[in-house]
Amino acid sequence: MITSSPHLQSLLPSRDDVTHNPEVNNNFRAKEQECLNLLKRCNSIEEFKQVHAKFIKLSLFSSSPFSASSVLSTCAHSGWENGMSYAASIFRGIDDPCTFDYNTMIRGYVNATSFEEALRVYGEMVEEGVEPDNFTYPFLLKACTRLKSGREGKQIHGHVCKYGFEADVLVQNGLISMYGRCGERALSSAVFERMEAKTAASWSSMVSARAGVGMWSDCLVLFREMCRETGLKAEESGMVSALSACANTGALGLGRSIHGYLLRNINELNIAVQTSLVDMYGKCGCLDKALRVFKKMESRNSLTYSAVISGLALHGEGEEALRMFSEMVEEGVESDHVVYVSVLNACSHSGLVKEGRRVFEEMLREGKVEPTAEHYGCLVGLLGRAGLLEEALETIQNMPVEQQNDVVWRSFLSSCRVYRNVELGKIAARELIKLSSYNPGDYLMISNMYAQAQMWEDVARVRTEMANKGLKQTPGFSIVEVKGKTHRFVSQDRFHPQCKEIYKMLHQMEWQLKFEGYSPDLTQVLLNVDEEEKRERLKGHSQKVAIAFALLNTAPGSIIRIARNLRMCSDCHTYTKKISMIYEREIVVRDRNRFHLFKGGTCSCKDYW
Repeated sequence: MITSSPHLQSLLPSRDDVTHNPEVNNNFRAKEQECLNLLKRCNSIEEFKQVHAKFIKLSLFSSSPFSASSVLSTCAHSGWENGMSYAASIFRGIDDPCTFDYNTMIRGYVNATSFEEALRVYGEMVEEGVEPDNFTYPFLLKACTRLKSGREGKQIHGHVCKYGFEADVLVQNGLISMYGRCGERALSSAVFERMEAKTAASWSSMVSARAGVGMWSDCLVLFREMCRETGLKAEESGMVSALSACANTGALGLGRSIHGYLLRNINELNIAVQTSLVDMYGKCGCLDKALRVFKKMESRNSLTYSAVISGLALHGEGEEALRMFSEMVEEGVESDHVVYVSVLNACSHSGLVKEGRRVFEEMLREGKVEPTAEHYGCLVGLLGRAGLLEEALETIQNMPVEQQNDVVWRSFLSSCRVYRNVELGKIAARELIKLSSYNPGDYLMISNMYAQAQMWEDVARVRTEMANKGLKQTPGFSIVEVKGKTHRFVSQDRFHPQCKEIYKMLHQMEWQLKFEGYSPDLTQVLLNVDEEEKRERLKGHSQKVAIAFALLNTAPGSIIRIARNLRMCSDCHTYTKKISMIYEREIVVRDRNRFHLFKGGTCSCKDYW
């Protein structure tokens, strides 16, 4: 739409610019206003071109800078297909483009995701000696942010200082976001700290900058600090980032608080916020709540469907995920590569091999989405989980060589370990070390594969290689939230203040389990020790310690929620099923791959994970 900016109004020609004759001048003004009114009513580029032709025919485009800028602005900000290419031709026809015109083109290119073009136009602006203003830089910084181009961003920052806009709040917020998302955490913080008056947008920029590079814990620390400083006043972009951090850290309590705030203070949530809520609830183990938010949405896009399908996948609801995918297609929402990853993961977690193959083949046949290493990795995981190791290996070998990355081989190695196929596992291990020779998790998985096969010399060799490279494994841990506070436990944990009570509870749980026929699976202890030592090791697994703590500190009948950083072992799985029945508790466990809902002695994964 045409802006009523005072700057744009100032571009109107004076009476002397048009004519000294008042009658002619009034006629000019009337024609110009008529065309400007027509411009406002344009609903398509075809209508716009007709009005543009009228401006040219009446000599309005060449004689009135205001008209020229209005025509350019309408086209560049329209969002029409090919709108920016037509706007570029209009721009080239302006004899002496001003700051407003350059800003219009920069903003238009950024909104059209043509970020390199936006930077190119700014370079042209500088070369032509047209002085920028404070409206020039926020969109340029956004372009650098989206390109993750810190080098150009620093150059832009230099120009900001040169022209005296370093104290402008919008520019400062753009710098915070740009530096944060380009990995320049110190520079982002420096700009933020120098601000005299930090606004909600400033805090949101800091939160979004941390979320943009996956610093989820830091993101939540900043968000909580923002809540203390501003009373939870944040822009929707900050809320979206905070919800993403909650989703990735399992901070359900904070996620619920944010949702409550949004409902109390915002009349209508936009699609980005609603999608973030679906994603947060799905990843925090509240699938029913995620579905309720999803069903209330008036409009949905591919990201929304991807979020709900991912949630269903994490909870092992593969058939429902496929139904949701079909609904998306029926509603005319275009599938993208993210949606296909979500659907293939859903099939993988539910053992729907036939259906997963069909989805992958459909993607190839339609040709709208080029398969990436991530898609192939999902297919390899689907086949591997089902025990179809030879087919999984054949799939990798038939992939484009450049897509045979560490993620694909890691997925295959994991399946080889689960199905105890050492020969194929050796192939995966060899290729994985070539591609990722400094990932301690890979060496640990290889070591565990050999330990399961009691190949202790190979275990020692792999462990020695780890030590020589200075690689340290991240210990397995389980996190449980009780009364708004998170408690983290590692295996054999003896450091918690309630240590004595926890181990008394563990002893009681073991005693009760004997009456339910529980027998520890000693094969899950991957150490060359005697059976008694293996039993003791199993008793202290972090998940069991976390459950004992939760049973001691939560109300009878309440849900226990646990997050793990590693895949759950089969012994903990059996153990937790029986505990859910004995103590009549629902226990939700999120491991590295998916959610498990234990209830009444059964698990939602149907023992397939």
